[in-house]
Amino acid sequence: MDGIDGTDGTTARGGTTGRDGTPEAWRRPEDALARAVEVLRAPRPDVLPRLSEVLATLVPHTALAQLSGVCTFSPTRSCGPSELTGAISALDLSRLAERAAGTTSAGLPWQGEAELAGRPRPLVVTAATPGDDNGAVLVLVRSDTAPVAPGALAVLQQLWDLVIAHSDHRATDAAPTQTAASRASANGRARAIAEFTGTHSAALTAILAPLRSADLDDATARRHATELAVTALLDLRRSAELDRTLSEQPADTAFARLVRELRPLLRHTRVRLDVAPPAEADRSVPTDTAHTARDAVRAAVLLMLEQEKPTRLHVSWRFTADGLLRAVVRGDGLGLLATDALTVHRTVDRITALGGRHGVEAVPGWGTTVTVDLPLALPEPSLAGDPLDGLQPRELEVLDELALGRRNRDIAATLHISESTVKFHVANILAKLGVSSRGEAAALAHRAGLPRGPVGLHAAS
Repeated sequence: MDGIDGTDGTTARGGTTGRDGTPEAWRRPEDALARAVEVLRAPRPDVLPRLSEVLATLVPHTALAQLSGVCTFSPTRSCGPSELTGAISALDLSRLAERAAGTTSAGLPWQGEAELAGRPRPLVVTAATPGDDNGAVLVLVRSDTAPVAPGALAVLQQLWDLVIAHSDHRATDAAPTQTAASRASANGRARAIAEFTGTHSAALTAILAPLRSADLDDATARRHATELAVTALLDLRRSAELDRTLSEQPADTAFARLVRELRPLLRHTRVRLDVAPPAEADRSVPTDTAHTARDAVRAAVLLMLEQEKPTRLHVSWRFTADGLLRAVVRGDGLGLLATDALTVHRTVDRITALGGRHGVEAVPGWGTTVTVDLPLALPEPSLAGDPLDGLQPRELEVLDELALGRRNRDIAATLHISESTVKFHVANILAKLGVSSRGEAAALAHRAGLPRGPVGLHAAS
C-alpha cells in the first residue's frame, strides 16, 4: 500500500528507484525543485494537501499531520481519512517529535512504529533541522512497515525544511490585521485551556478520593483506577504547557534567532555588530511579538546600511517596567535617517497592529537610534468611543483614501480638491488620531473598518 493522492484516498506508486533508494522521479534536481515550487505556490490552507500529493511517490502514506511552531492561530493540521486525522492531537504530535529527537541520527527523519490516535502505527516523523527552534514536526502515517530508503528520507527532510522556512516567512511578513487576529486567538485559546484544565483537574481529583478510600474492597481496581487518573492529570497539565509553548517562545531563543538572521546582512560589509540579549533570558515572549520585533530590527538595520553608512551597529532587547518589549538599534552613521523611515515594508503597520510604537532619533554626524516598543499583553477592550468620532466628514473622506494607500495627488483628484488642502487635512487627521505617520493612521483606519468604499462615506465639503 502506498500514499494518498489527495483526492479519494487511492494509492500511488513511486516507480523505480536509484541505488540510494530515491525514486527516479525525484533524482533530477530540476524535478525535485519543481515539486517544491508546486507546494510553496499553494494557498496557505492547501499547503498540506499539496504536500501530501507531492510526497506520495517519495514516501507513500495514508495520512499527514503537522504541528507548526509559527502559527499560533492553528498550530495543528492534518490531511487524510477523517476517522484517523480527527483523533490526532497536538499532544500526540509533540510526543512523537520528542521521540524522534531522541533517536534520529545523521539528520534524517525517524521511522518506526509508535502509538498515534489510539493504537500503534508505522510512521515517519520529520522534525525541524537541528538548530532551528520553531518546533515544527511532520508525521506521515504509513500503511506498511517496509523501511523507507535513506535517500528518500534525506529528500523528505530537505523538502520539509523548505516548507517550514516558507511558512516562517509568511508568519513574519503577515499583514498587520492577521498578526493582531493571530495574537488574540492565541490568548483566547490559552485562557480557555487554563479554564478547562482546572475543571478537569478538579473532577479527576474528586475521583481519586473515593478510589483511595479504605472502605472500598477491590484494591487492585483502586490501584489501576488511581494510576489512570494520575496519568490523565499529567496529560492535562502537559497539554496546557504545550499550548503555551506554541503561542510563546523564550526571549533568549527569539533574540538568538534574530542575531542569526542579521549575520548574513553584514557578511560582506565592514560593519561591526554588537548585541545585548534581554537580561531575563528565561522570560517568554508572545510569538507574534517576537516576529514583529525581529522584522522591525531587520528593517532598521537594512535602512541604516543603505542610508547611514555605519561602522558599528548595536542591537538590544529588554523588558521595561510597564510591560513592554523594547528593541533598540543604534548606529554610528551619518545621522540622517528620516522619522518615517520604518514605513517601508509595512513595518510600522505591523507595530501599530500590536498596539506598539516606534521612534527614530537622528543626530547629524553622531548617528541614529531606532526604538520599537511592543506590549507583551493585548490591551483589554476599551469602553472609549470610536477614535474616528472626532474627525470631520471631509477628514473621514481623506482618511478613507489613506487607508487605500493613495498619495496626496491621487486623493486630490478623487475628492476634487487641491493637493495643499489634502496636506492640511492629513496634518489634522494625524493630530486628532494621535499618530505620527500616514502608515499609523491607515492602520488605525483599517481597525475601525475603513475603507468603506465609494458609497456612504464621501460627503460634500
